[in-house]
Order: sequence, then structure tokens, then C-alpha cells
Amino acid sequence: MRRLISLAILACSLLCAADISGTWEFTVETSQGSGNPTFTFKQEGEKLSGTYSGLFGKADLSGTVKGDTVEFSFDVSGGGQSAKMLYKGTIESATKMKGEAALGEVGKATWTAAKK
Repeated sequence: MRRLISLAILACSLLCAADISGTWEFTVETSQGSGNPTFTFKQEGEKLSGTYSGLFGKADLSGTVKGDTVEFSFDVSGGGQSAKMLYKGTIESATKMKGEAALGEVGKATWTAAKK
């Protein structure tokens, strides 16, 4: 019986991805300073879509959620240049995430997020 329960828990942890749908406040730390963008996510299975709103304006995003791993990106443009912003992280609970980001010419960053 214990083995069956353990297998059920393992199967759910592999198949039951967290749902991060909703609005999240991020704190992003770079070598050039910090920022507090807002992300609104819509998750359907492993597929992630939504919007970014922050220092770089507003942008649509897309990505994935697989288990407790989240990855998403969006494009920004300004001054005749464009860049892809790529975020990767870990879902710690239903209301907390953290990870790293590659922010084009701004460089690398770390981030934490809390669901509103």
C-alpha cells in the first residue's frame, strides 16, 4: 500500500504542473539596478501566455511550465533596437517563484516573484 501511495505522489509531481495563472509582482536585480515589473500569466496545460508591463513598456509573452519549472520570453524594442528577454525559474509555491533572466544588453539578472 505504501508503495502505491508513493507511486501516486511521484506520478502527480511529474504530471501535475503548477498553475501560475494570474498577476505577479516581480523584483528583478541587475548589476545596473533593480526593477519591479508586473506579469500577467494565462496557463493552459504546459503552455504559458500573458503580458509584461514594466521599464521596457508592455509586451506579450509566451513560454512553458513543466512541473515546477517555468520559462518564458518576450521581445522589447526602442530606439531602433530590439531584444529578447528570457526568464527561467522555479515555482516554489502557489504564490512564490524565483529564477534568472537574460535581458539582452542589460545583461543577466536574478528575480523573485509573488502572486497578487
